[in-house]
Amino acid sequence: MKKYEIYSKIVVPPSNRLILRLDGRGFHKLTSNLDLDKPYDEHFRDIMVNTAKQLLIEFQPYFIYTFSDELNILLKEIPFNGRIEKLNSVFASYTSSVFQKELLKIISDSDNLPIVSFDSRIIPLTNETVYEYFKGRQDEAWRNCINGHVYWLLRESMAANEANNMLKGLKSSDMHELMFNKKNVNLSKLPNWQKRGVGVYKVLTETEEYDSKKQVKITSLRQKIKINYDLPIFDVKFFKNKFNIF
Repeated sequence: MKKYEIYSKIVVPPSNRLILRLDGRGFHKLTSNLDLDKPYDEHFRDIMVNTAKQLLIEFQPYFIYTFSDELNILLKEIPFNGRIEKLNSVFASYTSSVFQKELLKIISDSDNLPIVSFDSRIIPLTNETVYEYFKGRQDEAWRNCINGHVYWLLRESMAANEANNMLKGLKSSDMHELMFNKKNVNLSKLPNWQKRGVGVYKVLTETEEYDSKKQVKITSLRQKIKINYDLPIFDVKFFKNKFNIF
């Protein structure tokens, strides 16, 4: 029967770098059912961050970037011999399971908790296009931030379809002005995790330990997980300095 498994041997194309992007499926329904804060909820952010942290521990990638219901994983090693079926299925199922487990930590009414899932897509890149990819996703995070804040401002006085139609016709400058005049909110002053997303990766950290045999304190370097809620605007230097991939 192996001959019918026609996709099982398809592998990723040869490239310098590989990214997996995971997106939540049907999360509009999930966020509505949970009555989360709009447009941003810190509990939901923490669930996504903790999910990214577990992915980092399990698969040891260079970097995970998350915003909204999206996770972008820059792999260091390509597991499963690069088999596309395996990469997509394992990463999607693992992420869905971890997310559900994290969700149960803050939801008491588990009987009404919807089943969540993630889809996965593979994006092969060269070293030179890694920065371009993440800069593009960060730009999308900023657009989501602007649109989300303005949409929920409009929803205070109009129905969802009206708000969506009005949002389509608004220029970026109009959105900024609307938020400032109505809410006294300067969109550029919002928290960086809302504007730019969150990074999860490992950094070398000095640790001090006590050597009981020598009876002295010793300093060593160890890799520790960093949750960066204050990401800079991505540039080539960020990826070169943090991960030395260029």
